[in-house]
Amino acid sequence: MTAPVGSVAGQRSATSRAPRARAPRAAIALIAVAWTVALVVEFTGHGSWIHQHGAAAALPVLASAGLFLVAWQLHVAAMMLPSSLPMIALFTRASSGQPHPRRVQLVFLGGYAAVWTLFGLAAFLGDVVLHWLVERAPGLATRPHLIVGAAFLVAGAFQFSPLKDRCLQECRHPAAVLHQHYRRGTQAAFALGWRHGAFCLGCCWALMLVMFAVGIANLAFMAPLALLMLHEKVGAAGARTVRPIGAALLVVGVLIAADPTWLPTWFDGHAGAGHDHLD
Repeated sequence: MTAPVGSVAGQRSATSRAPRARAPRAAIALIAVAWTVALVVEFTGHGSWIHQHGAAAALPVLASAGLFLVAWQLHVAAMMLPSSLPMIALFTRASSGQPHPRRVQLVFLGGYAAVWTLFGLAAFLGDVVLHWLVERAPGLATRPHLIVGAAFLVAGAFQFSPLKDRCLQECRHPAAVLHQHYRRGTQAAFALGWRHGAFCLGCCWALMLVMFAVGIANLAFMAPLALLMLHEKVGAAGARTVRPIGAALLVVGVLIAADPTWLPTWFDGHAGAGHDHLD
């Protein structure tokens, strides 16, 4: 049984006296590569091949899923990894004295990536089922904005939930989490990476559903949502902006569901009301 961490204030005081941990260059490079690929895909007009309801949807399900999962890893690296750099930096420093530290650090990242990969696969399968339902529901087929609006409403409502607060509390204090749960060895590294990924998912799953609604390679939403999630987790005013952001998402969701014609051409390059991006 692990000893309690103590007060957050005490933990902050202890960590403030310690040298600041630096994120591994490999993690920073991976984030840079992911955003570079996203920009290249966007500006070369090939984004439809990694949108889960774009050109890739015309492929057989297994091929489409495989292409999606490759794109999803870059998507997670671009949107989620930046906010996890404090935890990665602390774990890298803590594990540097273990035998085979690189292997342990890679396993930690593998545990984190496994959580998001399973979520991505579940969301992809859910999207396939949604397409199947839309094809059999003419009302939804002619009103795709209702699905997009619903995603915004879910994301907005989740901003007010105790689960959101609990997960953000964990993600905002990586030193306290590491102090309580760090153990040596690859199995422990995977478990800690899985735990960190689970709380990261708990913070952000609803916002990532918005990305599924508008298309995962939609840069017009990808960049601001990534900044929003980064601000919530590591920003000085992150705790104070969670509910205002939720209120804004609810307003946008209501507006989209009521009348999408005011939206710019953000949904996979289609105008909000005139085209069905779910086809």
